[in-house]
Amino acid sequence: MNMLYLLGVMVIAIAILGKSADWMVDKSVTLSLRTGMPKVIVGATIVSVGTTFPEAVVSVLAALNGNPDIALGNAVGSVICDAGLILGTACLISPLPLNKKVVNRQGWVQFGAGIMLVVFCLPFTDLGNVFQTEATLPQWAGFVLVCGLVVYMIWSVRLAKHAEADDTDAEPEDESPASMLVGCILVGCFFVVLSSIALIEATKILATEAGIPEAVIASTLVAFGTSLPELVTAVTAARKGQGELAVGNVIGADILNVLFVAGAAAAITPEGLVAESIFFRLQFPAMLIILLCFRVGILAAKDGKLTRPFGAFLVCVYIIYGILNALFGKSDENIIRGTDGDVTRVEVSSSISRTFEDIRPQRG
Repeated sequence: MNMLYLLGVMVIAIAILGKSADWMVDKSVTLSLRTGMPKVIVGATIVSVGTTFPEAVVSVLAALNGNPDIALGNAVGSVICDAGLILGTACLISPLPLNKKVVNRQGWVQFGAGIMLVVFCLPFTDLGNVFQTEATLPQWAGFVLVCGLVVYMIWSVRLAKHAEADDTDAEPEDESPASMLVGCILVGCFFVVLSSIALIEATKILATEAGIPEAVIASTLVAFGTSLPELVTAVTAARKGQGELAVGNVIGADILNVLFVAGAAAAITPEGLVAESIFFRLQFPAMLIILLCFRVGILAAKDGKLTRPFGAFLVCVYIIYGILNALFGKSDENIIRGTDGDVTRVEVSSSISRTFEDIRPQRG
């Protein structure tokens, strides 16, 4: 494929990515000002649904395509990345202000969802060998998680109605009705996701033509691409001084990754989602530790802000997780393949490709 064409696609994708993220953040802030809904709730519901929905589709397709283990790895890996790398990066750009009352409530749901996922996956009949035994997220647990998603959304809407508006004297410049603003936010999410996919795919092709090994491409570009919409949203919000939107998006994305991504995939899989022993030895502990660090950060936030040192701490925790992932990969490659965050995203991509190949009309 022509290199100039690919470079053109990358430039256009980057431009659309930046503009659509700016637009989405602006519309989210306007919705908050117009309705009195705290920005953290806007981020935790509308924005997070928009940025997480593609991951739910990916996980459901993977489960339907006979790769249910990929769906669970995608959900857990995304939670770790969102609460560690993405939130930490946003904090490094600018200290993130908190509506502590609202964030504290949403944060407990975030932490509780993570615990619920681990409990559902525990092999209660063989707890003594939990670090060696394969476990499963059963189908019934998937239905419970999806029902939990419905309850969470209803609760968030009610919380928004009774929550105090953010302390600001700004007036909304856009006089569009709230329903139109919600639509604009979702359209912005769509273009953020679409341009992210285009950018990563073009970069992958360029890297392949440049002779970069497929394994390197898989463990970097594909892994990065899955979380790019959330990263761009959080960074844009922090850069524009709308830190609460970034915090809300991370919290909401984590909750939806458990209740929506893992829940929907498990609900459509009669055998449930497989949880290899590597989950209990690394993935689940890492997820709970990073969520606990976030909880402590919220409670200990000085002047109602998540500071740059805290952001650096979260990024360091994520880096340590990445190193441990690599070490586990060397010592237990056959088990970790398809369950850790990076390789999971590679297999998700392959799974989608196979799915579309299966449904493509046969010629001749």
